[in-house]
Amino acid sequence: MNNQIVFSLLILITVGLNTLAQNLLKLGAGQNPLNIYLLGGICTYGLSTVFYVVVLGKLNLSVAYPVVIGLTIILTMITGAVILREKVLISQWVGAGLMLSGICAIALSKH
Repeated sequence: MNNQIVFSLLILITVGLNTLAQNLLKLGAGQNPLNIYLLGGICTYGLSTVFYVVVLGKLNLSVAYPVVIGLTIILTMITGAVILREKVLISQWVGAGLMLSGICAIALSKH
């Protein structure tokens, strides 16, 4: 399998786990301190961290961090709107578009 595809999959897994953790933590907020959502969110964050360390071993920090965090922010906003039914303003969608263009510029730049 092509290394670039493997790196991309690692990044997407990291982002997906990080986004899932955010949603689980949101669902568990304001409940018992030991509820299934909080525990699931914490465990998912731990797994996300393991994948992120693997990503850091393969990519420069100056590329990995903005790509992973930027994509996580965008995907978390989308899942918040779709799954949690949170209202997302037009200005937030514009900001997400700007972030996505920045992420593309960082990810596609030659090292």
